[in-house]
Amino acid sequence: MQKIEILPFSTDLSPFFKSINQVWVEELFSIEAFDQAQFDSPEETIIKPGGTIIYAKLGEEIVGTVGLYKISDEEFELVKMGVTASSQGKGVGMILGQAILEKAREMGANKVVLYTHSKLAPALRIYEKLGFKEAQLEPGKYCRCNLKMELDLETSNS
Repeated sequence: MQKIEILPFSTDLSPFFKSINQVWVEELFSIEAFDQAQFDSPEETIIKPGGTIIYAKLGEEIVGTVGLYKISDEEFELVKMGVTASSQGKGVGMILGQAILEKAREMGANKVVLYTHSKLAPALRIYEKLGFKEAQLEPGKYCRCNLKMELDLETSNS
């Protein structure tokens, strides 16, 4: 099997952030304003406020992407982790997850949070393997999400 390569954000890769993530969001949820803003201009909504986006490349194909939104100097939010249908079951999600958590550590994060939904059961298993634990969901935050997960990077060894 070919090795999965992790690539940093570049404007050339920006369309993949939209195409890979919009597919699953449309399939499971309605696209909300914050989704559309992230899809249309990740440079402005994720990168410029201090976050990052990385991509997974398998052979010549971009097969996954994930973003890290900066909440504070020590806390980041994992956003829009998407993998193409053709690469499901090839370990792309775990490799992307490990790479983005390493990036979070490099950026000085102590904690990474994730707002998600129980509809995304396969992804939840990946997050749990990465060390995320369920946390108290704040009322009104992300109305379509019914789960909040957190990972304390200071105590995690993933």
